[in-house]
Amino acid sequence: MDFPIISQAMKTLVSTFLCALLGIAIPARAQTARPIAVKVVVVTTFEVGADIGDKPGELQHWVERDHLDRVYPLPAGYHPIRMNSDGELAIVTGQGTAHAAATIMALGLDPRFDLTHAYWLIAAIAGGCPQRVSLGSAAWARWVVDGDLAYEIDEREIPKGWSTGYVPLGKDYPFERPADPKPGQVYALNRRLVNWAFNLTRATPLEDSPQLKAARSQFDGAAAQRPPFVTEGDEISASTFWHGKLMDEWAAQWVPYFTGGQGVFATTAMEDTGALQSLRFLARAGRVDWRRVMVLRTVSNFDQQPRGMDAADSLAMQRVGKYAAYLPALETAYRVGHVVVNELISHWPQYEDAVPEALAAESR
Repeated sequence: MDFPIISQAMKTLVSTFLCALLGIAIPARAQTARPIAVKVVVVTTFEVGADIGDKPGELQHWVERDHLDRVYPLPAGYHPIRMNSDGELAIVTGQGTAHAAATIMALGLDPRFDLTHAYWLIAAIAGGCPQRVSLGSAAWARWVVDGDLAYEIDEREIPKGWSTGYVPLGKDYPFERPADPKPGQVYALNRRLVNWAFNLTRATPLEDSPQLKAARSQFDGAAAQRPPFVTEGDEISASTFWHGKLMDEWAAQWVPYFTGGQGVFATTAMEDTGALQSLRFLARAGRVDWRRVMVLRTVSNFDQQPRGMDAADSLAMQRVGKYAAYLPALETAYRVGHVVVNELISHWPQYEDAVPEALAAESR
């Protein structure tokens, strides 16, 4: 019996089934072709118009500057795939955890691509805590904590002494110990890879401007008045776009509560626990390498009202394209993220089989 022929036949059968499941039409001659080897996947969450030539969203700088001119339809996902000849692939997930989970899973199961050695870089904008980051800054996440899985009662009905109406699942009151994170509620990223990415990018020059200085001058906070910088800082991911000083205080407790005191809240976003859940499942299936996942969030707005304004009026000003540091945050996401992407692709023989954290360990 010729096992190699049977093995190839099985691969072809599986690929054909997955293509049918995902709604992808592939010519018969291409069904036996080797999958496209992907080196880096850049994950963005929205684009405001066309992929090129107009006001940018998160994808546009990557498409235009990295020449992602190859377009692959992704009917089972939110947006077509963009790729170049160097092995760099970029996608748009759509906003919210559900869109992100579905799109990442669609890509991860797509038989046209070999993602087994790919590095994943979530590069997207976020709200920021003025105690930890300033407008236009970049934060590499070590922890991503879900902000949706919880009980909640209206804060007008909370018992005396409660700081919030948000209660962890399975608990009787806010921040009851011991913490008991549910599956998919907390993601610890590869710390050595995070440190490698941070050290590689920490000196990346980021633009400041009179407009940014004026915007951040309205906020109090240990980091609020600093020009844009690169740091390590952790994220709450929730499909609810929350806003205000009291919500920021909740987030600043929620992250360390679920990370055993190790996480420090810096940014708030809407997609990453969905994306990371799919990547976890895909890693379990052997289709991606969990050790190669990075989350970079850049600060387009603060997560609370400025001095002298209430939370409701401030929230009314928080719209995509109108954030105080919208364009600077898009530029930061590309500028900082591209340092990592360029390093990986330019030195691919070094990183294909050994992730940077392994190389760092070997050099000790």
